[in-house]
Amino acid sequence: MILRGTIFRDDAFRACRLAVPLALAACHPGAAAAAEPSKAAVFPVELFDPGVVGGRKARPDEARKLALVTDELRGALKDKGGLEPVDTAPQAAEVSKQGPLYKCDGCAAPIAKALGADLAVTGYVEKGSGQIFNLNVVIADAATGKVVRGGQVVIRADTDDTWTHAMRWIVKNRLLAEPLPGKS
Repeated sequence: MILRGTIFRDDAFRACRLAVPLALAACHPGAAAAAEPSKAAVFPVELFDPGVVGGRKARPDEARKLALVTDELRGALKDKGGLEPVDTAPQAAEVSKQGPLYKCDGCAAPIAKALGADLAVTGYVEKGSGQIFNLNVVIADAATGKVVRGGQVVIRADTDDTWTHAMRWIVKNRLLAEPLPGKS
């Protein structure tokens, strides 16, 4: 492309084209703040085994799958939902004290708020049998504790693929089927 007698390479021209909107955004500080992503405290997905009175700790294979679906949830909410996950480790003692989060009647919201998050995301896998599980995920407003989105899906086989597929499905078809509050 030729401009004022100077030959620009396509890459250089593209860089200049991208720099103009960034410079304009810098002139309007409100525009940059509006584009800032909501922060979400995505807590580790927990195990609920109703067949054991008082609950139990997850076996190593279950703990690995729970970590796998937690990572899938965090990644999907960041990549597809535009949310910025916050580190929940600073409140690990409080989570342990209040937990399990699926039974604490909304205690995740104040913990998320203490972490500086706008949303609290919790989930659990309910063991039905050796091959049937229910995956439940809830997104709540950290300021009010009000549930803004939630969903459930049945997992019909105990493999890494079925667990991650179930999490991808619940994110796509329940959690992000419509824009989250505050998102257009």
